[in-house]
Amino acid sequence: MDQITNTNISDSAGKTVSRFGFWVAVFTAIFSAVALAFAVMTPPRSGLFCVGNCISYPYTDAAQFVPKDYIWMYPAIFMSPLLVVLVACIYHYASANKKIFGNIALSFAVFSAVTLVTDYFIQLTVMQPSFLKGEVEGLSLFSQYNPHGVFIALEDIGYLMMGVTFLFAAAALGSRDRLERVTRSLFVISSILAFGSFIVLAMVFGSNLEYRFEVGVILIDWLTLIVAGVLLSLVFKRAGRTESFYRDQGSSSQP
Repeated sequence: MDQITNTNISDSAGKTVSRFGFWVAVFTAIFSAVALAFAVMTPPRSGLFCVGNCISYPYTDAAQFVPKDYIWMYPAIFMSPLLVVLVACIYHYASANKKIFGNIALSFAVFSAVTLVTDYFIQLTVMQPSFLKGEVEGLSLFSQYNPHGVFIALEDIGYLMMGVTFLFAAAALGSRDRLERVTRSLFVISSILAFGSFIVLAMVFGSNLEYRFEVGVILIDWLTLIVAGVLLSLVFKRAGRTESFYRDQGSSSQP
């Protein structure tokens, strides 16, 4: 009777993880791709990457760019929580001896998501209406147009922690098939690129880092989420058809 019960639990848990994980991975890829597309179509308005129609300190004439310069933040604000859910699926997908890494990845994913969602939500609900109403006193430090402002700092740490998430998510994945190995390699490479770019740029430019790291790490992380979302959707879809996956779920659910 116990064996039958455990088999039913493992089958149910396996189906839930594989089906839910599949759709979360798909939506993660979609929202990341949409955010990246809108971000690419939004020209820089200040700093070293601005080539025309630029604004300068105190960045109080930004009302002319509302809301078009903020559109990319709407899909981005959903992308980070989706990553948290995706990592939770990876945790439950992982074999018992690798779940510790999935748990650590989930912790860093939450850290990253809280930081980025807070950052973007402030821009959308505080900065936009303040610019439109002319209530601009004291906003310069928090403006996305300030290359060394609070907005950029929060993005930098948020996406850097996303790189840590990738590293431990890779450790949580095993080598059940080629797709899983490729996804794991993608996460490792992305994490190295994120941290490596920060170290190199910080050493070269110091306090003049400005948008350099932000642009680079966003490109690294978002492209990773797009590709990893596609790969993980296939991983979860294939896992749902694999008997050994259900056995793993059953063994990890027992005390």
